[in-house]
Order: sequence, then C-alpha cells, then structure tokens
Amino acid sequence: MSRRDLDRAGITDPEMRASYERCRELNAQHGKTYYLATLLLPPAKRPYVHALYGFARYADEIVDDLGSTLSEREKADWLGTWGDRFFADLNRGTSDDPVCRAVVDTVQRWDIPVEHFEAFLHSMRMDLTVTSYATYDDLHAYVYGSAAVIGLQMVPILEPTSPEAYPHATELGVAFQLANFVRDVGEDLERGRVYLPLEDLERFGVSRADLERRVVTARVRAALEFQIARVRELEEASRIGITMLHPSSQPCIEAARVLYCGIVDAVEDIDYQVFTKRATVSRRRRLQVALPAWREARNARRHSGEGHPRGLHTPTKHW
Repeated sequence: MSRRDLDRAGITDPEMRASYERCRELNAQHGKTYYLATLLLPPAKRPYVHALYGFARYADEIVDDLGSTLSEREKADWLGTWGDRFFADLNRGTSDDPVCRAVVDTVQRWDIPVEHFEAFLHSMRMDLTVTSYATYDDLHAYVYGSAAVIGLQMVPILEPTSPEAYPHATELGVAFQLANFVRDVGEDLERGRVYLPLEDLERFGVSRADLERRVVTARVRAALEFQIARVRELEEASRIGITMLHPSSQPCIEAARVLYCGIVDAVEDIDYQVFTKRATVSRRRRLQVALPAWREARNARRHSGEGHPRGLHTPTKHW
C-alpha cells in the first residue's frame, strides 16, 4: 500500500521513499485514528500528510517520551538543536534526518509556510516550562501552535477552494486538542500539567488540588461539561470549512472531525470518569464512520479527480 502511494505521489528517490515510509510508520503506530482518516485521501496525497504527522510526533516524543530520563533543560536543548537543524535543512532544501528529509520535501512541494513549524516548536517548548494556563486566551496561544497549525500545514495538500478554509481549519484543530485535554486530564496530571484553563475551573469551584484528588465530583463534572460544550461549538463552526476543500479531500477531514470530536462523546459514555478510565472511540464506531466515508472518497475521486496528482513544485495559493 505505501509503495503504491509513493509511486502515485511521484516520489522515486530511494532515500526519500525510506523517509516517507518512516513517517508513515510513526503515523500508523502512534496515531491510529489519524492514520485511518489519511487512508481516505487520494493515494498521491497520503505520503505528505504522513510526513507532517512524523514531524509532529517526533518533536512530541522529544518532549514526553524519548527524553524521559533527561531534565527539562536537557530536553529543551535537544528540542532546540533538532529544530535549528530542521530550519537549516529547510533553507538548503534537503535533510539527512530520517524524518525531516520527507518533511522538507513536503514543505517544498506544497509551499507550506515555515512559520507554522516555528509556532509548533514554540508550543512544544512551552510544555517543558508551563504547567497550567490561567485563562482560555492563554491556553489558546499554546493550542494554536500545538494543534491549529497542524491543520494549517495540511490545508495546501487538501487543496482549498476558498481562503476561508484556513480559519476553519484552525477551529477544527483547536477542537481536536481540547477534546484530548478533556480525555487526558488524569494522564496530564501525571506529567505535572493541567490544560483546562484555571479560570474555567474556578467558575465551577474546582481547584488544581481538587483535580489531583482524582475524584469526579459534581463540580468537576460541571467543569468537564463546560469544556465539552466548547469542543462542540468549535466543531460546529468548523464544518463549513470542510466543504471548501477539494472534493477528494472532504471525506478524510469529515471522518476525522467525527472521530476526533467523538472523544467527548466517549467521555460522556464513561460518565466523565477520566481519572480511572480512558475514553476511546470504539472500533465499531470507527468502522461505522470509515466505511461510508470510504465510499464517498471513492466516488469523489471518480467524479472530480484526485486533485493535483503530485504537488511537484506547484505552489499552493495563500490568500
């Protein structure tokens, strides 16, 4: 499957193919829902989306996984060195890094703004020093870099038909991240972080100490319900943006919307017990979404074409 995708994308250099394959493996291993959604894209587009995921995943691993035995300062130095090397590679148009080689190629092929990667790495650095956010505006500054720019990076590959697709991609990216924060309250506490805005918690009489007791009281439940309502509001606002993408891209993003934002439905299904259970979208639900989306994607490719087949040095217009 991956060889066919690389062939359709016009990626022929063996080292470049190996880099794209490494990114695909990272996606398949660590982002199963995301990976499932990418299979709904035309084959010629999938490698580029895998590359963007590979970049984000590797940076996240530096912060939370690969450097688990290092101090926060050492992690910051490691992340900074890796990021500086990536930007230098972008400037020279090539990379020897097994992950970044494909990312640099993707940026060039689709003319993706470098500032999106700068914002992402800035938010990754914030995770090494910031353990809570006083207000939603403060959190939004972090989420823009950690999630919204992922959507903005992808939009050129998805081929927008309107400039309004970009702000709606931001809304959907933020919704995805907030859904994760609701699900991962307990897990984030183990890392010493609280992503739910403190002002929102205080609105319902909840303190950080209350969360650390890991008991879902009526007040904690109300605070989670408030965040879930915010996720759904952002999700609803973003939906029009999906119709502003190339028809062959729409089934992928629509499935991702349903599955990622469905995380908050899963939180409700476990009665908000986020400290003792992990809310997951069931395999059955994934199939219920994926199968009709696959049919829609197939029909879209038949009737409208697959969009630009390769993206080879064809800049995407940024309005």
